[in-house]
Parts: sequence; C-alpha cells; structure tokens
Amino acid sequence: MATLKPFAALRPKPELASQICELPYDVMSSGEAREMAAGNPLSFLHVSKPEIDLPAGTDLYSPEVYAKGKENFGKLMAQGALKQDAKPNFYLYRQIMGQHAQVGLVAAASCEEYLANTIKKHEFTRPDKEDDRVRHIETLNSQTGPVFLTYKAVAAFDAFVAKKISEAPAVDFTAKDGVRHTSWTISSADEIKFIESQFAQIPFLYIADGHHRSAAAGRVFKSRNGAGHSGQFLAVIFPHNQMQILPYNRVLKDLNGLSAEQLLAKLAAVFDIKPGGAPKPTGKHELGFYFQGQWSTLTFKPQFTSSSDPIERLDVTILQKQILAPVFGIDDPRTSKRINFVGGIRGTAELEKLVNSGEYACAFSLFPTSIEDLMSIADAGGIMPPKSTWFEPKLRDAMFCHMISLSSGLERV
Repeated sequence: MATLKPFAALRPKPELASQICELPYDVMSSGEAREMAAGNPLSFLHVSKPEIDLPAGTDLYSPEVYAKGKENFGKLMAQGALKQDAKPNFYLYRQIMGQHAQVGLVAAASCEEYLANTIKKHEFTRPDKEDDRVRHIETLNSQTGPVFLTYKAVAAFDAFVAKKISEAPAVDFTAKDGVRHTSWTISSADEIKFIESQFAQIPFLYIADGHHRSAAAGRVFKSRNGAGHSGQFLAVIFPHNQMQILPYNRVLKDLNGLSAEQLLAKLAAVFDIKPGGAPKPTGKHELGFYFQGQWSTLTFKPQFTSSSDPIERLDVTILQKQILAPVFGIDDPRTSKRINFVGGIRGTAELEKLVNSGEYACAFSLFPTSIEDLMSIADAGGIMPPKSTWFEPKLRDAMFCHMISLSSGLERV
C-alpha cells in the first residue's frame, strides 16, 4: 500500500507565484541561474542556487552557500511572499506544455516506505549529490523541491481529479518557458479521506525523477530517528499514462583513434544503416546518428534486441554494451569525460550544433524509454543505465514546500 498524507504546504502568494517559482536546481549551471534570477529578488533560485548571491567561483558545497540559502528562504517567509497553510491539505498540480497536460497529486510520502522499497527506485545515486541535498534539507528544515513519483493509473481517482480541476484554482500562471502551472487545494475531510483510501489500495509508487531528493529525505529521517521529523517527504504523484518521457541523447568527444571508415564498419556490425535518415528515431531499437554533417538512421540487428531481460532490451543498454564501451572505449559513462548527455528538451538541433562546433565528433539520438519499461525494471529490482530518461515538463521548485518539523514564526494563511 502507498501511504500518502496531507500536509500544510508553504507556498507562494498567488500573485507572486510567477516571480518566485523556478526550475529545479539541477537542470542549470550557476551561471545560467544567475542570469535567470537577475533583477528578481523573489526568484527561488536565491534559495535553491544560493551561490548566485556569493562571489563567482565560491565552492558550491561551502557552508556559506547553505547559510545564504537559509537566509534567503527566511526573507521570503518574513516578507510574506511564502506563507504556510493553516492546516494540512492535499493539492493538485497541473502542468501544460504545448499539447501535453499532466495533473499530479501533491502529498507527503512516507520516508519509511521509501526505505522499505514500497516506493521503488530505478537509478543509483551519487553520494556527493545526496550529501548536498541532505545539507540543503537540514539547513532549511524543509524540502523545497518535490520528488516526481508515478503510479499505475486508477479510473476512480482519475474521475475525481477531472472533477476537481474544473473548479477555480488557487494558483495559475504561465512561466517564461511557456509551461502553464496551475494548482488546486483539497481541504475537505471527506475528500482527504477518499484520497488516502485510494492510494492505500495502490501497492507501489515509482520514482520517475528525484532519486537524490528522496534518498536525502530518507537519510535525514534516519539521522533524526523520527524525533522532530514528520516522517514524510514532498512528492508530486502522476498517473503513469500522463507521463511524458523525452530521450536522453549522447554526444562523443572523439572516435577513439578510429578513422571514419573504421567507425562505420564497426557500426555496420551492430546496426542496419540508412544514410540520410531523420534526426529523430521513430520507434524502439532505432537511433539517429549524426556524423560529418549528415544524419543516418541506425536500427539494431535482431540478435542484439532479443533478450528477455527488460534492462538488456533498453536501447541505452544495448548502445552502451555494443558500441560505447567496445568501439569508443567508454566503459563507465558516469565518469568518462569523453561523453556527454543532452536532454531531449534541447532537441536534435543541439546535437548538430555541438558536433558542428568541432567540440564533439558525433552524436546519437535515441527513442524515449517508455514508462512501462521503467516500471517493469523497478518491479524486478533492476537499475537502469545512467541518463536513461528525461521527464518534461519539470516540476517548479517553491510551488509547494514541505516543512519537515514544526517551526515557530512561520507566516500562515
């Protein structure tokens, strides 16, 4: 069963939400964050990327950075830009990006269920990134960036959500990138009980995005031994059939000493190659390959896609095992400096730009991993290769913050 609880969210005044709410801390560099927050003292990047208010070159993990984040967080609360609700609620959060819309339940998920793997994982985490999020949570005494969860859709709950979003929203704005963000508050006791009972019948939740945030939340909970801690972490939970996964593409720095002819011969042993193909693959086991100013369509030969193991059938796995490691010499893509990963939101034009600049030698565009593959791998206790999925749209930080223990002096609405 999945235990979800209402909570008293700390959230922006509706008229200030468009100025406060920002993209997650980990999808931009410090320089990009500094530009985005320029001239906007309400930007939540002053909390999530507080190094932007310190001298350039400041160590991102220095105590001064976390202290500055706490200071800026306190300012937003003190001036009433962020206010905490008077009582626990559930919330709905809708995002519209172009033709795609998704509506998630905002709730407090269970740290104990995360630790017990009732909330299933599919990625390894890096200790340094976990440590950073632990320090951020501990310093603020709050989770300000939600974990992106999914579950197998339930018709009765879908119907409830459809009805609720026909009501007047609490917050509604369109961000600079064109994504519309809308939220509703669910405060009635009957509706809260209904939601809790619906999710009590759902056996598992799955982490889509936010493995480091959830791991850090679990560590903070364990370190406090339940004392002064709600036992919960901030999550937005979407039905699986509303998820939008984009590809995570690869660019390679060099040809590992091979000539163009040698590289193409090695590719031909693994793929059927169609020169002049489209930049974007049209289906599973098909890739785009950009090299010497031209796209080709690569289709894996059948012997490489016949495994019954869901991990071994992933295009990212086959590419790594059959091409990136043996041909390009990239045995560990997590640490290699000769490969980079480009989120699908940047499009295939970004791959062309990087290769045409001379900084990279070639690029592979992939077909997106499916949510069904992600869930089946998580169900089997498997771990997906690094950079397998890119979810869009991204949840905005500060739409909802979860105070992990009771604090004095918080402004309430």
